[in-house]
Amino acid sequence: MASLAWLLIPLLAAVGAGLWGGWAARNRKSGRTGDHMELNGYAAFREAMEKSRSGT
Repeated sequence: MASLAWLLIPLLAAVGAGLWGGWAARNRKSGRTGDHMELNGYAAFREAMEKSRSGT
């Protein structure tokens, strides 16, 4: 019985890692997170700074 418990520990860890990996990657598919949003925000910031610089 003890050997069965030692065999189940890595199996449960692998299943847990797979579930966590799927959960952690769920937002990447939709495009709502990551570099895309950051780059759009930076581009908007740059445009706003260029407008304030050219206005003076």
